[in-house]
Amino acid sequence: MDWSDETQQARSWFESLRDQICAEFEAIEREAGSDASFAYTAWDREEEGNDNPGGGVQGLMKGKVFEKVGVNVSTVHGTFAPEFAKTINGAQDDPSFSATGISLVAHMANPQVPAVHMNTRFLVTGKAWFGGGADLNPPIPYEEDTSEFHAAFRAACAKHNPTYYERFSKWADEYFYIPHRGVHRGVGGIFYDHLECADEAAFQRNLAFTQDVGRTFLEIFPMLVRRRMESDFTQEDKRTQLEWRGRYAEFNLVYDRGTLFGLKTGGNVDAILMSLPPQAEWA
Repeated sequence: MDWSDETQQARSWFESLRDQICAEFEAIEREAGSDASFAYTAWDREEEGNDNPGGGVQGLMKGKVFEKVGVNVSTVHGTFAPEFAKTINGAQDDPSFSATGISLVAHMANPQVPAVHMNTRFLVTGKAWFGGGADLNPPIPYEEDTSEFHAAFRAACAKHNPTYYERFSKWADEYFYIPHRGVHRGVGGIFYDHLECADEAAFQRNLAFTQDVGRTFLEIFPMLVRRRMESDFTQEDKRTQLEWRGRYAEFNLVYDRGTLFGLKTGGNVDAILMSLPPQAEWA
């Protein structure tokens, strides 16, 4: 099956979601008295012998509330290296692929405000599937924030499949774990992958779910930011944040699949590593 039209449909959604998220984050900066805005940098992927390798746009903002936030959208086409192809769903027999998606990481200036990660994507190899999710990463957790974040994604999942939340929240707990530290990266959320599309109808169902993941993120995270962004904090709180960021960096550099995928497929290094915090400490 030719998934070109579906890839474009998914791409259009990811770009629309990017625009909505960036506008909302800039609005929060205005509320805090900041004029910070996103700077956008386009990049082109290169692959020898490939006339249509694709590329993406990196969006980056450094402000008063968002110390560093990146929102990236990319659409790429190419061929996996043989050994890497063996690790990718549906690429064992044919290493060609296309991928489109949005990836977001926000590191906050105030340690009382949770950091966050969100990404959703559509990949085509010998199979076609969606993946993604969102997880909350507070240096100083608040049960109220954690409960509301999970409740929002539980409701989004329930609209599509009664098993999704239990499966995908468990997957997040297992995935966002740092084995060498024996700790989770944050307080969880949802994570899903290989949500396969056998036909056009399945694509539309899975796209609808993926869109609701994006919409839910856009609803719940700005609410949590506004709740905490004017909170007082101490130097000890800041040290806690910086040490926690060190753990976050360790996970992304050692275990994160998205980082590996980007580096293995010739992605833009600055966009791939925009997830790293602006400052971190190791005790």
